[in-house]
Amino acid sequence: MTAAIELVNVTKRFGRRTAVADLTLRVPVGEVFGLLGHNGAGKSTAIGMMLGQIWPTAGQVRVHGWDVTTHRARALARVGAIFETPAFYDYLSGWRNLEIFSSYTAPVSRQRLAEVLDWVGLTGREHSAVRTYSHGMRARLALAQALLPEPDLLILDEPAEGLDPEGIHELRQMLRRLHRDMGLTLLVSSHQLGEMEQLCTRIAILRQGRKVYDGPWDRMGTNEGRIRLEVSPFEQAVAGLQAAGLVREGGRDSEGGWVTPAPGVGTEQLARWLVQAGFALHELRRPRQTLEEFYLSLIQPAREGSEERRPMASARAEGGVVA
Repeated sequence: MTAAIELVNVTKRFGRRTAVADLTLRVPVGEVFGLLGHNGAGKSTAIGMMLGQIWPTAGQVRVHGWDVTTHRARALARVGAIFETPAFYDYLSGWRNLEIFSSYTAPVSRQRLAEVLDWVGLTGREHSAVRTYSHGMRARLALAQALLPEPDLLILDEPAEGLDPEGIHELRQMLRRLHRDMGLTLLVSSHQLGEMEQLCTRIAILRQGRKVYDGPWDRMGTNEGRIRLEVSPFEQAVAGLQAAGLVREGGRDSEGGWVTPAPGVGTEQLARWLVQAGFALHELRRPRQTLEEFYLSLIQPAREGSEERRPMASARAEGGVVA
């Protein structure tokens, strides 16, 4: 699949400090890609290099197949971005701000201005002074600015920072709509793990400038062992499943009932047997790590003297790469 963004063995040093170390990253066209990491992990530095605002010390940064350091204009011709805190002229209207910012690159038509303002839901407030805008409206204006060059790639660094839950939800819906209706490729850096879990199809996690995971989010973290089971009566159901050779063991813990299926037995076979046997089945599911749990398993150090904790092995098996 064609890459919208490709970093190959990229390193960036600021004096003696290494902000990004030997980073290789590929964002396929059409992906919603999440870039995660703690403060100081190197996310913003990596994005700065993608946008040609920071020169790499070593390695290659390519956008749309063009090397950003040698062909910046061509590489970024169809790229929109929100990088660092967007700044606007508060005493001017949202419309006038967009006119001014577009004049720095390539002026756009009034029709295009109206179109992007409508896309982000600012129609009706476009001629109001930006100082009257809420934080959420400012975030929408920043997104409108990023959409002005008719991009096919959006790079967004902490776009939801400072937004309330309603504003975060609205932004997520807008980004989904842009991806679905306009076919945009999105790279999003954020600390909002719950939002990234709902939005992204693939993630990369940085720790101290190094990539520690790169892979699909929607298929990672599935526990292939225990299955959560809520059925009435529980003990009799587990005994019946064991007698039928469908489960090896079962019991209860702090999270409720569980069983360990026999090799090759899936949830559909367990459900079919329980229903046919007349048990009242309430829940049957494989536990799944949340993105927060997976992220913390990579980022948080284990107890001193032991190795850092690793995520479930199934993440590696499903196409992800754990460094």
